[in-house]
Amino acid sequence: MSEQLEQSRNEEPMSFNAKVATIGFVGGVFWSLIGYLAFFFNFMRVGPALVLMPWALGDWKNGYIGQIVGIFVLGLLSILAAFLYKIVLRKFDNIWAGMFFGGALWFLVFYFLNPLFHGLKPLTQLDINTIITSLSLYILYGVFIGYSISYEFVEMNQKSAT
Repeated sequence: MSEQLEQSRNEEPMSFNAKVATIGFVGGVFWSLIGYLAFFFNFMRVGPALVLMPWALGDWKNGYIGQIVGIFVLGLLSILAAFLYKIVLRKFDNIWAGMFFGGALWFLVFYFLNPLFHGLKPLTQLDINTIITSLSLYILYGVFIGYSISYEFVEMNQKSAT
């Protein structure tokens, strides 16, 4: 009788770091998929495969497979971004922190890291549709990451206070 029934077992809650990693991966994959749709329907000139440009060789990265691999890679990189948010901004539970985070990431990618991406024109030469669409997606990504991590942080603190 030492075995417990499956229904009576309590499941161990995920650690805060595991939640942050999950939020980061899901957010990265989801918003990269939305970015791929925006690229597919010509709202912007760059798709998720942009992340592969400095490292991957061959023309496969310019096709459908490159976009799918790019989505997965962005999901993994998004885990790092989520931990960065956790370290710096987790205590801010308002929309502005997430918007700032997303805008800062966009500026980092499209301005500072621009020389790494051979397929990306300089910011001053990008068309307005690409700028507005990509900036909007980055801001929405930042709000998603920000609200999700801040919510989990507040929930964790409320449970430990009781």
